[in-house]
Amino acid sequence: MQKNTLGSLIWLRLVRFTHQSNQLSNEFLKQFDLTTAQFDVLMQISVYQPLTQSELAEKVTVTQGGISRMLVRLEKEKYIERQQQWKTKTIRLTEKGEKALSKATLHQIAFQSSFFDEVLDEEEKKTLYRLMTRVHKHSQKKELP
Repeated sequence: MQKNTLGSLIWLRLVRFTHQSNQLSNEFLKQFDLTTAQFDVLMQISVYQPLTQSELAEKVTVTQGGISRMLVRLEKEKYIERQQQWKTKTIRLTEKGEKALSKATLHQIAFQSSFFDEVLDEEEKKTLYRLMTRVHKHSQKKELP
């Protein structure tokens, strides 16, 4: 059996951190009746509205099937509305969706930031951000072997 490389250990640590922080964020966002995925979707709609379902799916970490089910739930809760414009159906936040997102955003940003603010100084956060940006950009160009 081959030993892990430093790269594979970093990847495992990132996966575990992402999983743990998503679980904690889901628990945290329950007070706003949202999940982490719903918060992300509402945030993306807020920034890019009006947008189509496929445009939204490209911007979030939810699968195409998952996004369809989530949009049905968000529409049922009256957080979003879909409008047909000829052949294109666009999505936008309702007033209720804007209020829910506004209420949750500052708290969620502070909660997510606390993962880093509590253990890293400013220079370390800048370095981590720079390194993760570089790795992320490289991953977007990566092709399968």
